[in-house]
Order: sequence, then C-alpha cells, then structure tokens
Amino acid sequence: LASTTFVAPNASVIGEVSIGQGSSVWYGATVRGDVNAITIGDNTNIQDQAVVHAAKIANDFPTIIGNNVTIGPKAIIHAAKISNQCIIGTGAQVLDGAVVGENSIITAGSIVTQGKSVPAGQVRHSIHCIDVVLTLEL
Repeated sequence: LASTTFVAPNASVIGEVSIGQGSSVWYGATVRGDVNAITIGDNTNIQDQAVVHAAKIANDFPTIIGNNVTIGPKAIIHAAKISNQCIIGTGAQVLDGAVVGENSIITAGSIVTQGKSVPAGQVRHSIHCIDVVLTLEL
C-alpha cells in the first residue's frame, strides 16, 4: 500500500494487492488477491461494499484497475481490466477477462460479461441483458 492510501477500518485487503498513491478502499469493501494479483492505480477509489477479486482458472486473470477510477458502491470487479479514468456505477459487474477502455462509464446495475471489451470513451448500460452503447466525444 502506498503511504497516502486510505483503507477503512472494516474494509478487507487480502493477498497479493498493490494500491497506488492517493487511492482509497471504503467501508465494507473487499479487495481479495488471494488467488491472483490485483493492481490498483493512483487516485482510484473502491467505494462502500464493492468487491474486487481475481481468478486463476483455465486462464490467468489478474485484476488491473488504472488511475483515477471510481468503483461504485456494491460493484463487483472480477478478474478484469479497468483502464484509466473510468467510472463503474453502483452495483455494476465487470467479469472475468473483460476490458473497459479509458474514459468509459459502466452505469449502475450494468453487467460487462466475460471476455467482453468496452472501447475507450463509451457509456455502457445494460437493460435486461441488452447493451445500449453511447460514444463520448471528449
């Protein structure tokens, strides 16, 4: 853990986990690097009751979360890559082998299924397993 990392008293950071400068793990959140590595960049926040985990089955799936990322309350990141400057909304799920490109938003309650890639600059919203894709122009 970096010297400026905040981990709430009832949050759990377990196993092979690296967390960058200015990042935070909030109340009730779990970052579980027990079966594979988890890397969290600088100025990233893992909000209340979110779960970040990795996998080591069939394929080697560490979890990588970039810089300036917000992982919303009760979100689940499992063996996925979240690029820099992304927002993962409340209760969203990003699953094994998925990649979320830079400056993307996964809206609350949405699911990015196994192996899917979300291109940079997109807003992804799932409604009953149907993806609605919007492209952000910055």
